[in-house]
Amino acid sequence: MAKRDYYEILGINRDAPTDDVKRAFKKLALKYHPDRNPDNRKEAEERFKEIAEAYEVVGDAEKRQRYDQFGIDGLRGTGFRPFSSVEEVFGFDLFSGILDELGLFGGGGGRRARRRRGYDVEHDLELTFREACFGATKTIEALRHEPCSSCGASGARKGTTRRTCPVCGGYGQVQQRSGFFAVRTVCPQCRGAGQIIDSPCPDCSGSGRAPRKASIEVRIPAGIEDGVRLRVPGQGELGDDHMERGDLYCYVRVKPHQFFQRQGDDLICRVPITFSQAALGSEIDVPTMDGGMTKLRVPAGTQSGEVLTLPAMGVPRLNGRGRGDEHIIVNIEVPKKLSGRQTELLRELAGLEEKNVTPERKSFFDKLKHFFTEE
Repeated sequence: MAKRDYYEILGINRDAPTDDVKRAFKKLALKYHPDRNPDNRKEAEERFKEIAEAYEVVGDAEKRQRYDQFGIDGLRGTGFRPFSSVEEVFGFDLFSGILDELGLFGGGGGRRARRRRGYDVEHDLELTFREACFGATKTIEALRHEPCSSCGASGARKGTTRRTCPVCGGYGQVQQRSGFFAVRTVCPQCRGAGQIIDSPCPDCSGSGRAPRKASIEVRIPAGIEDGVRLRVPGQGELGDDHMERGDLYCYVRVKPHQFFQRQGDDLICRVPITFSQAALGSEIDVPTMDGGMTKLRVPAGTQSGEVLTLPAMGVPRLNGRGRGDEHIIVNIEVPKKLSGRQTELLRELAGLEEKNVTPERKSFFDKLKHFFTEE
């Protein structure tokens, strides 16, 4: 199902300024927050995720420009992906400050700041034609951040430790009251982490992670096509406090084959035959993707360009239910050099064709003669 237009979701024009975009999001977030819709919570959650997704794109200048120019496909490589749960929205930095301003949380205040899952990683994956047809297991090298070995992923210099933030008490948020109103904001001291590192690890600069190449095994399902985005769950970047990883997205590129072309789940193969094989009929060997040759019966009178089919010899269907067909397009080859005997026989055949023309050929030449005598 095609996604709704993000501007339509937020109820704004495509040329709306940034302030209007933010105001529209705040208004809709207040209206559809799940805690404000206890009688219709499930529907409110879906609407809330949709609103957050739209704001993540339209509220970001770079993503908005790419979306305006190329649509949803233009967001590839930006780290964008739809939210899988309301909890992800609450834990996303882009929204945490705005929701705090509105006094909106995921179901009650006073708890520690939510930890974000890791960012997604993208990788181009090249497959042979056969691997795409029948599936394979590939090992790829992807650069991502791994726990720092120097500090044990703590982010603190060896021999030191983190300490609880004295301002927020480890919750990552502070509350300010003004009369009857209470507003929670991100703690300015620890920036929502809940802990402070006084002496950062020099190898990872206090992040607790360092870039490293990781060997990741990717299972390729049979029947995958060129250009497909393959998701490998939990193989992306580490999340906050090294919790839930993001996903790995592999963009599949399939190398062309020497003999076969693909149309959906069917395979197309062009095979040359001689005039005598086409005219008299024959049994020829044709290649298959299974590896090897199989016999194919060419009926007498087969015309050049005619298609003959090998049922269930094509590409395995992605859903695992059967295979497509293999279609053989026969092309009649005209020899460039003839032996003396071949020339003699063909001249004899040509003489017979002049005297014993087929009804179809006679009809064509009669029409052609009439065409040139028309006024």
